[in-house]
Amino acid sequence: MSLRPWRDITRRKSRQIMVGNVPVGGDAPVTVQTMTNTPTDDVRATVDQIRRCEDAGVDIIRVSCPDVESTAALKQIVRASRVPIVADIHFHYKRALEAADAGAACLRINPGNIGSAARVKEVVDAAKSNGCAIRIGVNGGSLERHLLEKYGEPCPDALVESALDHIKLLQDHDFHEFKVAVKASDLFLAVAAYQQLAEQVDCPLHLGITEAGGFVGGTVKSAIGMGSLLWYGIGDTIRVSLSAEPEEEVRVGFEILKALGIRNRGVRVVSCPSCARQGFDVIRTVQALEERLQHIRTPMSLSVLGCVVNGPGEARETDIGITGGGNGKHMVYLSGVTDHHVQDADMVDHIVRLVEAKAAEIDAADEAMAALVPVAAE
Repeated sequence: MSLRPWRDITRRKSRQIMVGNVPVGGDAPVTVQTMTNTPTDDVRATVDQIRRCEDAGVDIIRVSCPDVESTAALKQIVRASRVPIVADIHFHYKRALEAADAGAACLRINPGNIGSAARVKEVVDAAKSNGCAIRIGVNGGSLERHLLEKYGEPCPDALVESALDHIKLLQDHDFHEFKVAVKASDLFLAVAAYQQLAEQVDCPLHLGITEAGGFVGGTVKSAIGMGSLLWYGIGDTIRVSLSAEPEEEVRVGFEILKALGIRNRGVRVVSCPSCARQGFDVIRTVQALEERLQHIRTPMSLSVLGCVVNGPGEARETDIGITGGGNGKHMVYLSGVTDHHVQDADMVDHIVRLVEAKAAEIDAADEAMAALVPVAAE
């Protein structure tokens, strides 16, 4: 039993597939995805956007391939990207063939709208010969007509039936390197569909609340929907769908995983909403720190509280803490212990230096421990 069992999450057991060199499912870390929004045939703009997402920590990136110009550009994009590329295909089976030949690590398709059985077989054969995975992408906004007629509206049963039908098409061709999404903009519908599907299949599940909205509203919907599923142990890869830049989707995705303790990347900030007792401007300080600490990838915690009501208690539980005091003089905690004071004018720069130093210390300790592993094994 763990020290804090109320934090434990028992993850659903799924089989593992590979998307390029990134494992998805099984005991692999839950991965974070996003999608470019530049014209794909504008290689420079697309690669620049991919770079920003890579800097934010993205694991997998999806690129839309609506036309032959896009798939022609895909080869250069794949070559330039440091992370696996998923080609997003709708309706045009030849785009899937071209994307597979161009080096896509995964094809996002719905086998049912690719066309005839012969065309589905061509796509599957191309995926097999090029080592591509396939993501079946069921969406409440584009369900098959016969399912809408059968159920009257998008509902969990309809999404799951669509997914199972598409899965069978791939399995009939002895193809098993696939993951599945059953997305909807209605988070109740999406959550119910994922819960139902998770009980019927063992493939990896790609989570998403599709068309979630703008940055604030979409973040809230995604955190509630995907967060509840992840807390329940469902989900192997996620994409936060926001009307915002892709790198922002990546940051939100990692924050969701970080909040659940599923993946810890970068600085976890504990901060108060501030009130009249604050000894410094908490809101502006946190904004500045979050901006300046984006480059930190080492998992660690930082508490920023404006007064001594909860400040000392939170600081005892974080790697670095600061609690507001009087006369512009604030207490700094290191590893939960009071250490020294800092003045208003130097506070942000000082905390950034402390975090960078702590990150370097943690990294050095991890490297030293890793170096001892082969010796211990001998």
